[in-house]
Amino acid sequence: MSDWLNKIAITKIPKVGPIIARNLISYCGGVDAVFQTKKKALEKVPGIGAKMADTILKQEYFKIAEKELTFIDKKEITPLFFLDKNYPSRLKPLDDSPIMLYYKGTANLNHPRIVAIVGTRKPAERNVILCEELVEDLKAYNVLVISGLAYGIDATAHKKCLTLDMETVGVLGHGLNKIYPAQHRQLAEKMLHQGGLLTEFTSDQGPDAGHFPMRNRIVAGMCDALIVVETGKKGGSMITAQFGNEYSKDVFAMPGRLKDKHAEGGNYLIKTHRAALIESAADIGYVMRWEESSLKNGEELIIELTDEEQMIADLMRQSPEIDIDQLTIAAKKNPNQVASLLLTMEFKGLVKSLPGKRYMLIR
Repeated sequence: MSDWLNKIAITKIPKVGPIIARNLISYCGGVDAVFQTKKKALEKVPGIGAKMADTILKQEYFKIAEKELTFIDKKEITPLFFLDKNYPSRLKPLDDSPIMLYYKGTANLNHPRIVAIVGTRKPAERNVILCEELVEDLKAYNVLVISGLAYGIDATAHKKCLTLDMETVGVLGHGLNKIYPAQHRQLAEKMLHQGGLLTEFTSDQGPDAGHFPMRNRIVAGMCDALIVVETGKKGGSMITAQFGNEYSKDVFAMPGRLKDKHAEGGNYLIKTHRAALIESAADIGYVMRWEESSLKNGEELIIELTDEEQMIADLMRQSPEIDIDQLTIAAKKNPNQVASLLLTMEFKGLVKSLPGKRYMLIR
C-alpha cells in the first residue's frame, strides 16, 4: 500500500482541489514527481502561486496521508486513483471528479447500467410508495442503484434494493470511519454486502455542510440515468439534477401536484426541460433504450454481433462516452464505416447516441 501515500497526500494539500491537482500531476509528469519538483517549476503550474508552492514543498500534509493509509489498510478499504483502470469510468471525463475515491463493497462501480435515485428527506407517503415501485420495476433492467444514504427518498431506494436482492451503493459526504445519519448505520452495514459505500473524503473529514454538494456531483457523474422522485425548488436533489444536466446525463423527474411546494422542484425541472417526465420505470427503459434483462428462466437476452460490431463494443467499453472521431481513430476505419456500425448497433439496442456526436454502450 506504500505507493498510495503520494496519491492520498496530493488530495490533502490545503486549497488544492481536483482541477488544480490534475494540473500539478500533468505539468510535473506524475503524482510522485509533484513532490520532487522545485519551487520555480511549481509556480508555473496553473492555479499554483508562490504561497501554495511553499505549502507543497513543506509536505506537512503527509502526516494526515500516512494516518489515512493506515486506516484504509486496517479497514480493508479499496482506494481508487483517477488514473487507475478500476476507477469509475463515468467519472473520468469530468474535470471536477475526485482525484481519489475510497470504496468498500461488492458492487462493480463500472456496472453497465447505473441509475441514481434522489429526492427529499421528508417525502409524502405516496411518493415513498412510488419510489419503492420504481425500484421494483427497475430490477428487470439489471441496474445498479446509487444514492446518497440520506433520510427519505435516498434511504427508501437503498432499502428497497436490499429487499429485492439488487445491489445499491451509497455515496457519502464524509469519511468511511462513520455513518451519517447515524440511524442508517445498520442499513449501511447491509449495503456493504450487497452494493457498497463510496466517498472522496478521508477519515478525518466529517459530514460538513459543504461536503454534500460535492457528494451530489459524484452521484450525478456516476449514473446513466438520474431520477428525481420528489423535491422542493431548493435542496440537494436540485443540485444533483443541475450536475446531471451539466454532465449531459439523462435526468428524469416524477411530476407532483400543482402548487404543492414539496413538488415544485420536480415540476420545475420538467417545465424548464431540465428533466423528462416519467411515471414508471418503463419510461426510463424507453428513453434509455434499455431492454428488460430478465427473461424466461432469468436468462440474459443474447444479441448476435458481427466481428466488426464486437470490436466497436470492446472499444466503447474502455470509455463510458466516446465521440465518433475518437472511435474512428481507435477502430482504424473510415468515418462512414463507423457511423454505419453504430447505427446498426443502435437499432439492436446496444448503443445510445448522445449530443455532440458522442455515443455510449448501454449493454
